[in-house]
Amino acid sequence: SAFVGHTGAGKSTIAKLITRFYEFQSGQIRVDGRDIRALNMRDYRSKLGLVPQQPFLFSGTVLENIRYARPEATDAEIDAIAHSIGNGEWLETLPNGLHTDVGERGARLSMGQRQLVSLVRVLVQNPAIFILDEATASVDPFTESQIQEALELILKRSSSILIAHRLSTVRSADRIIVLKGGEIIEQGSHKQLMAAGGHYAELYDTYFRHQSLEYIENSRATFAQSAD
Repeated sequence: SAFVGHTGAGKSTIAKLITRFYEFQSGQIRVDGRDIRALNMRDYRSKLGLVPQQPFLFSGTVLENIRYARPEATDAEIDAIAHSIGNGEWLETLPNGLHTDVGERGARLSMGQRQLVSLVRVLVQNPAIFILDEATASVDPFTESQIQEALELILKRSSSILIAHRLSTVRSADRIIVLKGGEIIEQGSHKQLMAAGGHYAELYDTYFRHQSLEYIENSRATFAQSAD
């Protein structure tokens, strides 16, 4: 499921409620029919794979940051999973591949590279539920494609809750949930919601459409004509 909506609609709050970073006062959040407040906190969170808007990396190597998700994972396992994304081409952008020192809080890596390391960490963890609070920061096209490939791998393995800011992420979801003012106002597939012509269609036209290949190509053509 992907949650979409304007800033302040309540998307990130839902992610924090599901992880129990916030406690809710009324209603229920259920996983497999069970209220999450009835589950052991440590056991429940061990089943969650979370990538927040600002992925946190600690001082050390890329390899050490990935292994944090599953300490018993071998170097060979991590290497194989890292290379499953774009045949490992993203590692070639790092000075020493998996052995690159990320710096304090990952400062030596770009935002896109930090996102990739966090996504590989989730792939190594192989959680039952994946929660992505997608970063709004734009990244270069190569890293963007690597991030999308990592996401697709995770989506195949886990039940996923996506706070979406990218068109590609929205379109990857089986169900899109539209928020406004802290309430769910629409839900359905991309096709269904566009046909309904409601708030999602408005969001798509004003926010997501400009990320589409068709829009980019048309913009280039218009720019080229105006330049002539």
